[in-house]
Amino acid sequence: MRLTQCVIKSLTGIDCPGCGSQRAFSALLHADFIASFKFYPPLIPLLIMFGFLAFHLLKGVNNGARYLKYMFIANAIIIVANYIVKLMHAH
Repeated sequence: MRLTQCVIKSLTGIDCPGCGSQRAFSALLHADFIASFKFYPPLIPLLIMFGFLAFHLLKGVNNGARYLKYMFIANAIIIVANYIVKLMHAH
């Protein structure tokens, strides 16, 4: 699997908030959950959220929009926290 290079990182030299997600997804496809988590911790919560979104759109879930809102907020917090930690370890 050929991975594309991050445009933001190639232009600025700084990781973007999504850097590592392609490698994490590739590792997940190869059932290497630990490597996937190390590459990009937010991937699995994001996949769970998108899976729930698809299920909600197809079947309808009571209060599904509310659950999705909370999942979105939690994922945004995880992504920002991961990005801050990544930037702190880069220096």
